Formats: sequence, structure tokens, C-alpha cells
Amino acid sequence: MKPQGKGWLKNYLELRKDLLKNLARTRGSHPEHSLYRVIQPTGLMYGQSVGEVEFPGMEEWTEKDKMKILLAESLVSSSLVFNDTPVDSPDELSDVVMKAVENIGNFYNNIFPEMATPATTLLGRRKTPMELAEKILEKRIELTSDLEGNFWAYFFHNSLLFLDIYIFGQWIHTNADRIVADFFRYERDELRFSIVKVIAAAAHANKEVAFEEKRLFDLFLSGTDLPADKRKEAQQIFDKGILVEEMNLPAENSWILKKFFLEIAMLTLWADRRMEEEELDFLRSFCRYLNFSDEDLENSMIAVEGFVLEHWDQLARLQNKTDFQHVSEQFISRVSTLAEKNRNRILKELESSREVMSLIKKARSNELTAAEKERMRTELIKVLRTIPTFVIVSLPQRFLTLPILLKILPKNLFAEGVS
Repeated sequence: MKPQGKGWLKNYLELRKDLLKNLARTRGSHPEHSLYRVIQPTGLMYGQSVGEVEFPGMEEWTEKDKMKILLAESLVSSSLVFNDTPVDSPDELSDVVMKAVENIGNFYNNIFPEMATPATTLLGRRKTPMELAEKILEKRIELTSDLEGNFWAYFFHNSLLFLDIYIFGQWIHTNADRIVADFFRYERDELRFSIVKVIAAAAHANKEVAFEEKRLFDLFLSGTDLPADKRKEAQQIFDKGILVEEMNLPAENSWILKKFFLEIAMLTLWADRRMEEEELDFLRSFCRYLNFSDEDLENSMIAVEGFVLEHWDQLARLQNKTDFQHVSEQFISRVSTLAEKNRNRILKELESSREVMSLIKKARSNELTAAEKERMRTELIKVLRTIPTFVIVSLPQRFLTLPILLKILPKNLFAEGVS
């Protein structure tokens, strides 16, 4: 598959049809939770392209190629999780996916006039919805940052892609006309300006704006395409700071948008690679403003830390041994606390898994083989996934080695589970 050539979107949809089928079947009663579960691990919420997607020839792809594929996947996924009717057959799935592809062209042509793409060729042939969507997605990704290898540059410049996905999830339920298009263009600008306020409030949380935060805010602002007057106002807000209660964010009815704002704030605070107590206090206050609980805050901490740990080698600016040790200790401590609260649930799952129990018994008297250790690691991750938090938040599978899992699981758990 070659993302630079014609027909790449059709090839992608064919290669990912099993994933799309499973998503359509398991979307559940909380579509925003389902969408978060799909896109958060890919990094697209944070302007990254580190999703676990394997395609033929992928080693030759550029960062923009990967970003384009992830954006296409996220937009189609959004259509599936917000689809009102059950998808029970291949034909129904094909109809929903093709409707999503058609909506991609309509959405960007109406909401992003700067990327408007003609529906016909120079010779007057009408483009297919697939051709139009391919061209528009290529244009959209060309507007993103190409500062390869810099996590923070990507984060502040490319995280606006998430807003495309969020607004698209609303757009697909409307009958697009001029008034509707004007509303969504206004919403796009308001949401972009809202991120400005979130970043400004977080940067001032400890009363001292770090050099990294200032430089990266400039990167973010350069990618917003805000009008000159709004850009000036945004700069004033960042220079002065803004209180949580003054932000007036348009997120009352959307769980995933509030999660995005919260996790944008978290990563802003990490721009100087440390988080102080004043900054943690800011996050608690911000959660109360968003009507999130302490548990919501903890879950987002686990999600962000888990994402960073899983992709540490790919997030070049974050690579620092001390930082890695600190983040991993924090993550292990959070998940350990969660596992202890769910001790009975975990014990029940362990006892119901014959494979885990037999491996535990063998480990008491013999050294496990490499294959057995890997099977045990895989099964223990499955056990952790039964904790309600991990229905929504993904676990960093590469980071969770067997020794780390044994640190995370409650002490004496295996003694309780072995008769």
C-alpha cells in the first residue's frame, strides 16, 4: 500500500475492514468512549502518528503518510461509532463506510474553505467520493507540521486534527446547508480559540511560564489559522494568563471534548518535563470546572503516562533516562492502586484462567520458558483489562513486561489464587 499513490484510501479500507467491522459491532452505548478508545492510543489526539498499524511497505512511509492514514481511520471510525442504526451485514457496513467517505469531502469543502477541492476534473469528469476524499485528506495533512522527530512541535501544531474528528462526528448527522456550514465554521474557530485558553491557563499554573511553554505556544498559534484580531487576543491571553473560571469552554455536553481539553492541559504542563504540586492543583481545579471527578483525573493521568511510556523511543524530545524512570514509577503506582481496589475482580479472573493458574503453579518450582513467560504476560494484561477503567483507557502493552506486571498486581495475589 502506497499512501502517495491514487487509490490509497480504497486500499486502506480493504486492509482495515476487519477492524471497521469489529468497531461497528462493539460501539456500545457510549459512542464518545468508543471513539476515545480508538484514537487515543494512536496519538492523534496529541498530534502524533504512532498508532499500532501495520501495512505492507510501511517502513517507507513519511510521518505525513502515517498521519494521513490515521486521520482517515479516525474519521471513518467516528462515522461508525456515531451511526444510529445497527450494522449487521457486510452490505450495511459498506454503506456506512461509503457514506463516511462521501461526508469527508462534503465536510472539508464546507468547513475548511481554504482546502476547497473541485468535484470535477479539468476535463469535466465528476470525481468519485473516494477520489475527492483522498485529495482533500492530502491537502489537510499538508497543513500540519513537518518537524519530524519533535514530540512537542507535533503536539502543539498538529493536535488540531482531533477537532476535525470531533466536529465531523457532529457534521455527519446534519443536512448540510449554508446556515449549518456557517455554524460549524464558527464552532471550529471557537474550539481552536478554546485550546489557546487551556494552554495559557496551564502554562501559568505555577505562576512562571517556562521557555518551552512559550516557544511551543507560538508553534501552536502558527497552526490555528485564526484571524489577525483573534491571534492578537490569543497572544494577550497567553502573556497574561487566564483563570480556570474565566475560560468559558464550550464542552458542557461532550465527554470526549472535555477529555481532550484535560489531556491538552496535562501535556502542556509536561512541556518542561516536570510537574509541580501547584500544577497538580491546577489540574484538580480544572477537573472540577469540567465536572470531572478525581477518578476522571486519575484515568487521564494513566492514559497520558501510558501513551508516553509505550512510545518513548519514538517521542524523541522526551528521551531522558531520569524522566523515563519518574514517569514509569508514577504510572506503576497509579495502576497498582487501581489494581488493589479491584483485587477481588482480578482474583476471580485469575482463578477462571486455567492457563494462568497452571503457569503460576509451575513457576513455584521451575523456571518458566521464554514462551511461557510471554503467555503469562499476555494473560495478565487480559486480566487487568477487566478493570472498568481499562474498558476506555488502553494499556501500554510493550511497556508492561512480566516483571512490571508483577509489581502492579496486588501483593500476595498469586498466593491467594493458588490452592
